[in-house]
Amino acid sequence: MLKSPKWRFKNNQDKDGGAFSKLYDMTTMFVIFLFALLTLSKFGKACGPSEYKSASGECCPMCNIGSVVRSDCTGDLSTTCKPCGPGTFMNGPNGLHSCFSCRDCAESQGLYIQSTCTTIQNTICGVIDGHYCIEYSNSQCIHALKHSVCELGQEIKTPGTKTSDTVCVNCTHGFYSSSGLTCTKWTDCTARDEIQTEDGSSVKDVTCTPKRRERYYLILPVALIPFFFISLWLFPQSHKLSGGKDRGTIVVSKMQVTPLAGSLCLNPCISPAVYNIFSVCCDLAVVEKLEYL
Repeated sequence: MLKSPKWRFKNNQDKDGGAFSKLYDMTTMFVIFLFALLTLSKFGKACGPSEYKSASGECCPMCNIGSVVRSDCTGDLSTTCKPCGPGTFMNGPNGLHSCFSCRDCAESQGLYIQSTCTTIQNTICGVIDGHYCIEYSNSQCIHALKHSVCELGQEIKTPGTKTSDTVCVNCTHGFYSSSGLTCTKWTDCTARDEIQTEDGSSVKDVTCTPKRRERYYLILPVALIPFFFISLWLFPQSHKLSGGKDRGTIVVSKMQVTPLAGSLCLNPCISPAVYNIFSVCCDLAVVEKLEYL
């Protein structure tokens, strides 16, 4: 009976110690949670769409297009900005401390300046004519090469553009290309009444030579020359045999003789002995009188 109060006191003491332990644990957890909350509120807070987080963790207003941050905001002081200098640009609101450098459109890279750089826009480069782009950055060409040149014996199948190279094809048999631009058909010598003396190839045409022309119209006049001199010799002999008259002279009066073109008429006044012979080469326009005196 005397031990019962002692047991009760010990039991009450155990109950008080357990409650205090639980309270201590809850207090510790609350302090840790509060510290984490304060930490997150300072360093983990998301800035607004027109703000940027400074090095100290504050959310500062951004600088406008064409400018960058000179100094971050602190307390009640807002962000101070500075404009971009020559050769630099900034194409959007930002929290940066330096501007971007303008792009260089180098001719050695097949580029030219299509639009000059400003404080709010980068340089826009264009592809030089006769070149095509092979490398891009942010949808802008940064390197271009010259179009390929077709070789002799080839022609251009597809011309080059700003984005693609020239496509070349070989000339087929019977065609040639001496410039590398287009294939041309070999010349048909027969159609030109000529003789082919040299074959063609993919880089040169066939060689045609005119046929040898026969000049028959020279044969007759040349052949008549001996007859002319023979007739000149025979005529005086025939005159002597006719009676030896002193007046046995042939006079052709008022005779107009027109030599034919290309003929070999040597004298417009001819003897009757050779009259028939040279009538083929002389046109007697007017013959009024032919008599023996």
